[in-house]
Amino acid sequence: MIKVPLTVRGAELLKAELQRLKSVERPSVIEAIAEARAQGDLSENAEYDAAKERQAFVEGRIAELEGKISNAQIIDPLELNADGRIVFGATVKLMDLESEDEVTYQIVGDDEADIKDGKVSINSPIARALIGKEGGDVAEVLAPGGIREYEILDVLYI
Repeated sequence: MIKVPLTVRGAELLKAELQRLKSVERPSVIEAIAEARAQGDLSENAEYDAAKERQAFVEGRIAELEGKISNAQIIDPLELNADGRIVFGATVKLMDLESEDEVTYQIVGDDEADIKDGKVSINSPIARALIGKEGGDVAEVLAPGGIREYEILDVLYI
């Protein structure tokens, strides 16, 4: 099985979601199914159908999370020694050479990516363009609007 890279924080978030699903959502769905069964005829019972659909979703998500966690390669950015190179988990300060806007991104796994939070997926075009580069380098990113150039201002392992 292929190892899935996750930061320590990303692994903690997945474990917390798994715990919530098992300890809160699963019992809630079981209770909803029991209540719907108590109402009698299941063939025309919309509450029963909805509860069964919810149960299928919760159980599917639990299985998905357990698989991701078991195949996770957890990487702690604080323990990286990449000699200033951009690697998975690194936080990168960039300047868009066209607009001169500064942005900061952390390169994370697919499940952790959230552009609003400054986290970009390792599989995104910008992360692929940055991997292996270091401060002072210029990265060319093939964006939907054309090629964008970013100067790497700083690489942090935080």
